[in-house]
Order: sequence, then structure tokens, then C-alpha cells
Amino acid sequence: MAGLLQHLRERFRQERVTVDLEDIQALILRSRPEPYVGIHAALRIDEAEGGRALLGKLVDHVPSAKDWTEELHAWTGVALSHDGLTALGLPEESLSSFPLPFRQGMAARAEQLRDTGENAPETWEELYRGDDFHIAVTIYADGEEALEEARSKALGVLDDTPGVTLLRSHPFGADEDAENPFGFRDSISQPVVAGAGVEALPGEGPAIAAGEFILGEDSETGAPVAMPSPDVLGRNGSFVVFRKYDSRVGAWNDFLREHGDTVEAQDWLGAKMVGRWRSGAPLELAPEADDPELGADPMRNNDFDYDDDATGFVCPHAAHSRRLNPRGSELTILSDENIHRIIRRSSTFGPKWTRDVTAADDDGSRGIVFIFISARAYDTVEFLQQEWINRGNFIDLGMERDPVVGLHEEPGMFTIPAEPVRRRVDGVTTFNRLRGGQNMFMPSLTALRWIADAGWQS
Repeated sequence: MAGLLQHLRERFRQERVTVDLEDIQALILRSRPEPYVGIHAALRIDEAEGGRALLGKLVDHVPSAKDWTEELHAWTGVALSHDGLTALGLPEESLSSFPLPFRQGMAARAEQLRDTGENAPETWEELYRGDDFHIAVTIYADGEEALEEARSKALGVLDDTPGVTLLRSHPFGADEDAENPFGFRDSISQPVVAGAGVEALPGEGPAIAAGEFILGEDSETGAPVAMPSPDVLGRNGSFVVFRKYDSRVGAWNDFLREHGDTVEAQDWLGAKMVGRWRSGAPLELAPEADDPELGADPMRNNDFDYDDDATGFVCPHAAHSRRLNPRGSELTILSDENIHRIIRRSSTFGPKWTRDVTAADDDGSRGIVFIFISARAYDTVEFLQQEWINRGNFIDLGMERDPVVGLHEEPGMFTIPAEPVRRRVDGVTTFNRLRGGQNMFMPSLTALRWIADAGWQS
């Protein structure tokens, strides 16, 4: 963690800051630590007055994004659902000013999100099927001691605040390898937010307009994205998509074993499907074998594009990481990549990946919670689910789906370009099953205090 903080300090330039870091929740602009531990807590508001009192106490434990250069060992983020804002007593004028997908909630957007079959809302965990998930509290920390201190401060306020119920507290964490449930280093590539004061790492590309992530700032179009009203409620906030998946690690391992006679062949196929080796080394920079030193080096592990790999011979067009960040690849369906970028705050839970796990061991104990943050979060995620994840037309692959996070109601395939004939690997299944989720709003610190004080009544 000390090395990560030092690296962050070296990249921060106060003179480049143009956004209000002191008002933006740290979770939006601050990357998680490595290694990390944390919890996701879901709260229900039973009484508006109690809910507002809770936010008034909780906001004092939510750090702002100005803390880029401080010794911050844990940080807490707070987000609210539309049902939560309703339960808090916000006026209809404000409630109706939010985007339709937020007002409807994730379950109601199942068709747009392609959440059907085994990913359909009726199969989700009970927490996500109803309308009780009002407040999400997420804490990231660099160790158990820091986590417990942050947890006791943030969730300790529940003890003397009637009218709010803790529905669930879900732990997560990963060691210094920062692996996802399938054993691959995760969350390497993140967009650079213009005006946040942090210089881009090699390969991260030009900074993206702050308004793509922070409400009230100019977006890539030159104007702010529509935001909730009044201004004090919407400004400096962002929208959040929260999706929990059970990862079928055993099914993944079995699939690789079925199509690879050796460990090397299995790791090669896995890398082709993901677009990176397990260490995080990208195929474009390490086409023949994994390079752990490269994978662990933030100055090199993201410094590439696909300009010299138009054929997909090195990294297949269908690979997970290439689908979700085409990096200038020629796409059949044109789209502006900059307005489809999202800040990701993923969190792995359950035992660390091992090669010996089989499908018989898939008991729901391993998985990942995706937190997507963007001013256009709902349009972006629905686009990604419809076009880049659960279809292949944009890369001339018809209905071929993402091999890692796609929904495969029938066994699918994965295409690996090659000469003289491309290779098609059959039997791809749903390796990450959706267990639920919610559309959330992450207010600014000013907005949290305004809600706590029922500012609309003044």
C-alpha cells in the first residue's frame, strides 16, 4: 500500500485540478488499494427521519477525493437507490428529475440489460428482488485493522440511530496479486478523469472530460450531462451500477482442461479469452508467454493499443478486455469509446483461485461485485450488455458473446483468429452468474448533508 500511495503522490499535480475534489466522494476518483479488504453493506430506511439522521452522522466518515496525497488507509463510499431517496422523503420534483433507469431500478431494466434466463431477476438473491435496498455503504481498506476502524465508525452509527436496518454485510478482499476469482490480475485499466489532478499512466490515453463521470462538469460533448435537481443535490455526484456475480471457477477450470492438454495450453487459452495473462501482462506486449514482471509494472502493463493487431492474431477481437476497451480497434458498429468508459471498483470475494477447483466445487462462495461509476452509467452499461458483451456484430462475430461475463443460455463459442483457418472453441457457458444488483446514486458530500438536513424544507 505504501508503494501505491507513493506512486499516486508522484502523479498528482494540484495545479491541474479543476474539479471540486473536496466535495466528491473519494470512492469515485480514488483507486482501491492492493492488497485490499472491505465490506459491502446494504441498509433499509424504515423511517425518513432516522434515515436522514443516519446520513448526517455517516457523512463525517466519508472521505473526499482531495485526499489523493494523504495517508488514507481506508475509505467509505455511500450510494442511494431511488427507493431510498423516496424513503428519505425527497420531494417528487427531485425524485422525477433522475434518469428513468435509476427510477425504475435494475430489476425493471432486465430486458435492456439482457438479464434473462439464469440471470433473470426472479433468480436473484432476495436482497435484490425487492425494494428494500436503500443505502449501499462500501468500505475499502489496506488491511483488517484499518477496515475494522472504518467499519466501526461508519456502521457503528447504526447502534444509536433508530429507523434504519442493516440487511446484509458482505466481506470481500484480495491479496497483493489483486486477482479476480479466475486468478487474473484485475482492474488494471481505468479512465483518466480530466481535472482530477492525476497524470495518466503510459497507455491510459488522453484524459476524458470530467463530466463523463462527475455531474455538473462538462462532458465530451462540451456540456454537462443532465443531472438531478436542485443543483445542490446533483452537482459533484455520479451514478453507480452495482452488480453481484457468482463466479463458476470450477466450470472455468474444467473448460480450460477440456480444451488444453497441458497447463501451458490451458493458460494460453485463458489468456486469449481474457486478453491478458494471469499476471496482468497484456497479450499485445507478451504474445507468447506470461511475464509477471511486466504484469506488475503500472508503467508498462497498460501501454499498448491494437493498431498493429487488426487481424486479432495476437489478441482475439472476442477477448473480454478487447471487447470492453477496443483501444481504437476498427468496429463494424461505430461508437464513441470515450462516452462508454466507466470507472470500475470491482471487489473479489471467496477463496483465492487454484487450478484444482472443479465444477463440483462451484457452491457460490466465489465471486465478484462490479461497481461501475459514470455520469452516463445506465446508458453505458445497457449499451455494453446489449452490444459489446452479449452480441458480436460490432466485431463481425454475429451473436458470439463475451467469453468471461456473457450470458450463454446455450453453449457458445470463442473465436481465435489464425492462419490459414481461424479456431473456434465450443462449449463456452455462463462463467459469471448474476445474483442481483441495483442502480444507485452517489451524491456529493454537500448533497449528503442537504438530504440529512431535509434541505428542501427550508
